[in-house]
Amino acid sequence: MKVKCPTCKKEVVWNNNPNRPFCSERCKLIDLGAWADGSNSVPTDPSPSSEEDVPQKPAPENDPED
Repeated sequence: MKVKCPTCKKEVVWNNNPNRPFCSERCKLIDLGAWADGSNSVPTDPSPSSEEDVPQKPAPENDPED
């Protein structure tokens, strides 16, 4: 099976390729660098910007029989 290298788009054989899905160690390192510097990222929901946005747990109620 042949796939395209995600970095340079060159066609590369998938089977017995130690760098798959990349065509070479160079393309693998270019991709790693993009993740490291923030160029690549996985989108997520924004986190709450303040403590007011975070739901609070109710305080435990005191049992009068204690």
